[in-house]
Amino acid sequence: MSAPLYRDAGAPVADRVRDLLSRMTLTEKAGQVNQRMYGWDAYERTAGAQGGHRLTDAFRAEVAAFDGMGALYGLQRADPWSGVTFADGITAADAARVANAVQRHVVTGTRLGIPVLLVEEVPHGHQALDGTVLPVNLAVGATWDPELYEAAAAGAAAELRARGGHVALVSALDLVRDPRWGRAEECFGEDPYLAARFTRALVRGMQGDDAVFAPDRAAVVLKHFAGQGATIGGRNSAATELGPRELHEIHLVAARAGIRAGAAGVMAAYNEYDGLPCAANRDLLTGLLRERWGFEGVVMADGCALDRLVRLAGDPVAAGALALDAGTDLSLWDAAFPRIAEAVERGLVSEQALDAAVARVLTLKFRLGLFERPYVDEEPERTPVLRELSERLGRESVVLLSHDGTTLPMTAASRVAVIGPGAASLPRQLGDYTAPQRPGTGLTVLDGIRAVAPPGSEVTYARGCELVGGDLGGIPEAVALAAAADTAVLVLGGSSAREADTRFESNGAAVVASGAPAGMTCGEGVDLAELSLPEGQSALLDAVAATGTPVVVVLVQGRPHAVPELSGRAGAVLSAWYPGPWGGRAVADILFGRAEPVGRLPVSVPRSAAQLPVFYNAKDHGYRGYVDQPATALYAFGHGLSYTSVAYGEPRLSRTRVPVTDPELTCTVAVTNTGARAVRETVQLYVRRVSGSTSWPRVRELRGFARVELAPGEEAEVAFVVGADTLASLDRALEHAVEPGEVLLETGPSSDRTSGARLTLSPA
Repeated sequence: MSAPLYRDAGAPVADRVRDLLSRMTLTEKAGQVNQRMYGWDAYERTAGAQGGHRLTDAFRAEVAAFDGMGALYGLQRADPWSGVTFADGITAADAARVANAVQRHVVTGTRLGIPVLLVEEVPHGHQALDGTVLPVNLAVGATWDPELYEAAAAGAAAELRARGGHVALVSALDLVRDPRWGRAEECFGEDPYLAARFTRALVRGMQGDDAVFAPDRAAVVLKHFAGQGATIGGRNSAATELGPRELHEIHLVAARAGIRAGAAGVMAAYNEYDGLPCAANRDLLTGLLRERWGFEGVVMADGCALDRLVRLAGDPVAAGALALDAGTDLSLWDAAFPRIAEAVERGLVSEQALDAAVARVLTLKFRLGLFERPYVDEEPERTPVLRELSERLGRESVVLLSHDGTTLPMTAASRVAVIGPGAASLPRQLGDYTAPQRPGTGLTVLDGIRAVAPPGSEVTYARGCELVGGDLGGIPEAVALAAAADTAVLVLGGSSAREADTRFESNGAAVVASGAPAGMTCGEGVDLAELSLPEGQSALLDAVAATGTPVVVVLVQGRPHAVPELSGRAGAVLSAWYPGPWGGRAVADILFGRAEPVGRLPVSVPRSAAQLPVFYNAKDHGYRGYVDQPATALYAFGHGLSYTSVAYGEPRLSRTRVPVTDPELTCTVAVTNTGARAVRETVQLYVRRVSGSTSWPRVRELRGFARVELAPGEEAEVAFVVGADTLASLDRALEHAVEPGEVLLETGPSSDRTSGARLTLSPA
């Protein structure tokens, strides 16, 4: 008897899917669209000196209920929410073996032997014990270096696949339009073009270019679709008030880039759009994503999101039908999709709709090669490349916000007082969605300074205050150390580090009852109304600055805090975001001049929460500022200083008038290093619409950037090729088109320091 067609590795994937689907019962089909189990409940640690793991009865029962399993989430996840630690979790040494055991049970213990997708969180590296942690996305955005991130994404995918995982859940599509939102750290920034560049790099790095994934590449599910960064008041999972144009111009640009790059999946966001939660929004998931954009991948629900639809649909069965009909293919922990077979039997949704969702899930499994290679090598080779890329990303993400020209770099031996609640805490460098770290992993800012300081230097340390609250008891010690030092490095900011006593929602978001949970000031569920530093940190800053000792402020943070103007109080201010485990060394390298600061702001830094929003690409209505403070950002999008000075010439256009049918030209600008140190300058290209668009223009829009290395005194010509993609805008039909009119092509070092050249776009 010949093997069934779906077992034929040489047959086209579409034919294999059709054959397998034709053999499946309704129950088996329902199993393929379900991902309702928490992966850490699928195993338990065995007793004995050697340790080990065994599969649980709960896991076996889940497989038996559907005679298969579509996907298993978070088998290797470790954090305070899951409760998994090194005492009972899956380390790198055990990962492949446990993953193989899970897969073997599903493949050999079910009628059709369909492998299970092992889905893992990879927000900034695999969220697993011994997983390599990268800087958070906001730090990645600050590098303005998609090529470096692509290499890191490829390394993270290889690490995931070596441990038996298949699908990486990665935040990429949300934008920081309101920095009060606790998940700001998961965004690449506030700008759609910048986010699109990094989203494309993410997909290319993790997945590669082939239709069938290589064994060291993983499928990417992009989070979150769509508009989650625009919720009202910066509150997580709240409603949005987006119109179609704002959605398309700002919040769908990165998603479109990711889909074009071949992303395997997207996750429907919690928020509603036009009155419907995204997971139930057929216009969004089917009309736009599938029919208009041609997306053929998987749409996954967010955690427990389908249960929220009961309020609309009436019961879990109808809620599942509503989501499936809208275009959701795969559940996540909810009680709705496990009853999807009942929904079909009751006539609430067609079996054809279920077949379409199952086909998309099966297609992904075939593309991953799971039917031919369901298991992985249990003793894979490991390399330190990803760790090195993490440190490099952290170093390139540091933004020098202000500088008096003399305080940094600290090149000579001196007395350095390192002060602040973030100076000696590794967890506060890592961000949310991070597994526990082994003792000895990484370097804090204090560790980095001690490692890098010139021989003969004296480095002292005081916490000074707690991260939150108004306890000022530690300030006198900090002041004494600062007064006795040549330089005081003050490490302030926030933390997304989850503690063991943090309480969580059913979907893993931190619960905020009153105040920040266990010292968290950022992360999922930790939204702030006020963006200034907590009371104790502000008092510490005032007291240390009053000593007269030169002060360097280092902001380790997951969102842009509204810090006061520090000129005259601090000689230099750096933003390090959450730079990862080795970010302390990266910060120290910049403080001591072993590396140049090359980061640029991926967000605008507000003066206060009261002036929000301050994103640079608002509509150009010529509004005035407030009476009591300016409406402009304290530090603009794209801003970042270096240890030298750079001069820009005026932009020059190869053509000053082009037809909309053939808008190709070149925009060139001369950039000169006028200082005494080498520099890597990020030259930015903006489009400013002056007249002629069918919709009201924005102040300006980033449409390109280039990095150039310049030795002292060196000049370079930076040329941007300008075409339809650069000049297009959304017409009244929300289609991209180059419209007649006039624009300014602007170049400069940031969004608030540009020079422009006028270009006329003539009718065809």
